[in-house]
Amino acid sequence: MCGIAGFVGQGDRSDLIAMTRAQAHRGPDDEGFHVDAEWSVFLGHRRLSIRDIAGGAQPMWNEDHSICVIFNGEIYNHIELRRELERLGHRFHSSHSDTEVLVHGYEQWGAELAVRLNGMFAFAVYDAPRRRLLLARDRFGEKPLYYYKNDKLFAFASELSALPRHSAIEAKPSVAAIRKFFAWGYLPAPAAYYEGTAKLPAGHVLELDVGSGTATVRSYWRFHIEPDESMAARTEASLVEELRHLLLQAVERRMVSDVPLGIFLSGGIDSGLIAAAAVQKHPPEQVKAFTIGFAEKSFDESEYAKAVADHLGIDHQLRMLHIDSARELIPSVLSRMDEPLGDPSIIPTYMLAAFAREQVTVALAGDGGDELFAGYDPFAALGPARAYARLVPDFLHRVLRAVAERLPHSASNMSLDFKLRRTLTGLSYPPSVWAPAWMAPLEPDLHGALLETPSDLEDVYGDAIAVWETCASPDPADRLMEFFTIFYLQDDILTKTDRATMMNSLESRAIFLDNDLVEFCRRLPRRFKLRGGERKYLLRRVAETLLPPQIVQRPKKGFGIPIGPWLKSVPAEPPLDALPGVSTDWARQAWADHRAGRVDHRLFLWSWLSVQYLLHEQTGPMAQ
Repeated sequence: MCGIAGFVGQGDRSDLIAMTRAQAHRGPDDEGFHVDAEWSVFLGHRRLSIRDIAGGAQPMWNEDHSICVIFNGEIYNHIELRRELERLGHRFHSSHSDTEVLVHGYEQWGAELAVRLNGMFAFAVYDAPRRRLLLARDRFGEKPLYYYKNDKLFAFASELSALPRHSAIEAKPSVAAIRKFFAWGYLPAPAAYYEGTAKLPAGHVLELDVGSGTATVRSYWRFHIEPDESMAARTEASLVEELRHLLLQAVERRMVSDVPLGIFLSGGIDSGLIAAAAVQKHPPEQVKAFTIGFAEKSFDESEYAKAVADHLGIDHQLRMLHIDSARELIPSVLSRMDEPLGDPSIIPTYMLAAFAREQVTVALAGDGGDELFAGYDPFAALGPARAYARLVPDFLHRVLRAVAERLPHSASNMSLDFKLRRTLTGLSYPPSVWAPAWMAPLEPDLHGALLETPSDLEDVYGDAIAVWETCASPDPADRLMEFFTIFYLQDDILTKTDRATMMNSLESRAIFLDNDLVEFCRRLPRRFKLRGGERKYLLRRVAETLLPPQIVQRPKKGFGIPIGPWLKSVPAEPPLDALPGVSTDWARQAWADHRAGRVDHRLFLWSWLSVQYLLHEQTGPMAQ
C-alpha cells in the first residue's frame, strides 16, 4: 500500500516533496519522484512494500521511458493480465510486480485498462508523448484519490490533507461540504472538504490534457442491482456452492503477499467466513487472526471470535481492553482523519489495526458483506417502516416521535431506544431519503438552526434520491442495497478502514469486493439476501457449512463505543470554534442539552468533534 501525489502547472519540486511526505505513513519504506520540467509535470510516490519488494520501486516506467505510473493498491488478477500482455508482445522486467502490469496495460488498452482490473487501486499514468495524465480509482473506492483544479494548477493526492501542502492551495473548509457532511455523516463523492477540491468517485477515470489543462471525468463502472431470475430457477444448494467457491477464490487471491498477513476477526459471519476460507487453502496454524475485546459486555464480541478461532484451529491473537482506553484516542485519531467522518467505529477500528500491525503488514477484512447481502438493521426495518408510513397519519407520527425522545437513553451498543428514535426520524421524510435520514448526524429539518439557512432535500440528498429513483429493481430492499453500496460503503466504511489502517501503515484487503463475487451478488434475487426477516440469507447457508451454529445464528452487532455517555464529559470543554456558515450558538445548546440528558445528540456531537479536531489540526493543537 502506498500514497501518491502530483501536479501539473505552477509549483516546484519543494511542493511535490511536501505533498508526498505528508503521506509518509501510507508508505514508510521508500519514496520516488519524477519531474518533467518542460511540461511542468510532477509525480511523487510513498511506498509500503508488499509485493516484489526488490523490483517494485515507483515511479515505474516502460522500456523507452515514455510512460510511467504511480500506484496505490493491489491488482489481484495481475498474473492473468501479465500473461495476456506477454502474449501480445510486451516484455516485463520485474518478476511479479502488479505495478508493471499497469504500465504495459496502459500501453495496450489506454484508459480502458481500468475496467480490466480486479483489485483496489488509485493510480496515475503519465503518457509523455501524448501529454496526457490519466487518474483512475477502483470500482468501490477502496483506495482514496482527491484532486484540485484551477486555471493554473491541477493537483492530486491519496489524501486530501496532502493537497494544501502545495503552496498554491489553501485548506479552506467548503460551506457546501459542511452542509452535506452534517446531512450524511460523511462526504459522498465527488464532494470534498476544502474549497476547490473533489474526490474522484469510485469506478471513475479522469483524463487531463497536460497542454491545454482540460480535464474529463467519466465513469467506467458502477454498481447496479439487476436481479437475474434465472438464478431463482436453480437449486439453493447450487447457489450455496457457487457462493462458497467465489468466496474461497476471493480469499485466495488476496492472500498473496511477500510480507506477513493476517485477518480481522470480529466474531460475525463475514470475518468468520474469511477465516474459514483461509484454512481451506493454508494450514490453520499459519493463519493469524486479530481481535480486540472490551470488558463491557454490550460492546464485546471476543467470545464469538474465540469460538470461530477454536473451531478452525487458527492462531488467534486477542487483546482485551477497557472501553475507556478507546476514549483517550479521540483527539489524536479524529485530527488525522483527512476529512470529517461521523462514524465513531473509527476508534475501535484504529485500535484493531494498531494491534494487528505489531505482527503483520496486510490484513483481510469483511467490508462489503453487509451492503451486498442486506446485513444492516434498516433492511429488517424496511417492511415495518413501509407499513408505518402507509398507516400512521402525520399528527400521530409527531406524537410518537415526541414520546420516543423522552425514553431513557441507554448506553448500550445499538440499544432499542436509539434505533427507535433513528427510525422515526427517517420516517419523517419521503422513502427516497429514508436511508440517509436514518443515519444523519442532523436531520434536514434542523439544518436551518445550525447552518443559518434551511436545507432543501434535493440539495443535500439529491444523489441518494437519484439512486433510489433510477434503480432497475422496483424492490425497496434492492434500492436500499444500492444506496448502502454506492454511498455508505464507499465514503464511510471504506474511508474509515483506509484511514485506520494507513495511520498504522497496514494494508487492508476487502474480500467481498472481488469482481466475480460482486457480479454474483449483483444478479442474485433479493429473496436470497433478505427472506422472512432473515438477513444475509444465502451467506448464512454458506456459513452453516463452515462455522459453528452459534456464530451463524447470532444477530449482527456493530463495532461500537459508548459515545452517548462519553460525550457528557469528554471533552471537558466542548470545542466551539467558528466554521463558515455554521451557528456555534446552536451547537453550544446541543452540547448543553445532551449533557443534561434532555436530548440524545450523540451523532451530531461526534460529527461536530470530527470537524473541530480537523480544524485544530490545521491551526494548532487542541487540548482535550
